[in-house]
Amino acid sequence: MMVGVDGSASSIEALRQAERFAIRMGAQVQALTCWAVPTIYEDPYGVGFVDYEKSAQKVLDQAVEQAFGVDWPENLTTRLVRGPTRETLIEESRHAMMLVLGRRGFGGFRGLLMGSVSSACIAHAHCPVLVVHDGNGAGKRGNHHA
Repeated sequence: MMVGVDGSASSIEALRQAERFAIRMGAQVQALTCWAVPTIYEDPYGVGFVDYEKSAQKVLDQAVEQAFGVDWPENLTTRLVRGPTRETLIEESRHAMMLVLGRRGFGGFRGLLMGSVSSACIAHAHCPVLVVHDGNGAGKRGNHHA
């Protein structure tokens, strides 16, 4: 199972859910974080002054620690991949039995919508995709008002 990790609460919950499924199936979990150097138009002040790969590794490590504490599951590996998130996750899904992603919601009507990464992966991934909520009750039955 492959899990897209961006450090958000929903991606941390995706790690937990993937681990639960993987244990039942005797599978491995690979936590994957994508990173890229922004163009000068995206971040005119940061280019050349930030180690984006090191920052991405820190996000990945902290997310895994938040999900599991200091004793990481034995069936868990982590990996950084340089590239745009949507395209990278879709390509990497060729080698996964399932892609697990967190869904960032904003509550109310906007909370019913999925982000562009989740939507793109659902439409184009090469394996089944599971999109999970952050576990704080957002999106659970009864929390949305008609």
